[in-house]
Amino acid sequence: MQRLAFLLALPALAAGCSDGGDRSHLAQTSWRFERIDGQQPIATDAQMTFRNGQLGVQVGCNHLGGPWRTDQNRLVAGPLDQTEMVCAASAWQQERAVGALLVATPRFAVDGDRMLLQSSGHTAELVRVENAKVPAKGG
Repeated sequence: MQRLAFLLALPALAAGCSDGGDRSHLAQTSWRFERIDGQQPIATDAQMTFRNGQLGVQVGCNHLGGPWRTDQNRLVAGPLDQTEMVCAASAWQQERAVGALLVATPRFAVDGDRMLLQSSGHTAELVRVENAKVPAKGG
């Protein structure tokens, strides 16, 4: 009986000993925002990266970042750090929308080089990019 309990607990123990990085198809990828709540991004370099267990996001003039993982079809991000520079109102609104989307543990779906993030209040459509620069985490 003890042996069975050990074998049943083994997957949980292995997960707890991981390096914190996600092994999903998002790991080590970069994405360009194509739509944020149905609108084109104000910033032409609006992007999201998944590198070494860290999420990096730049939508306007600020950076957002922190640890991430997936749980089934949900993106779990946080705690997240964000810089706080003054932006144009439209860019600031998109930054706030993406920040709210990420803290809401959005559903995500990847179809080839396209990704959809969706919560009850916000949606983002992204396209995979190659060799994108990684936004700095926090300040």
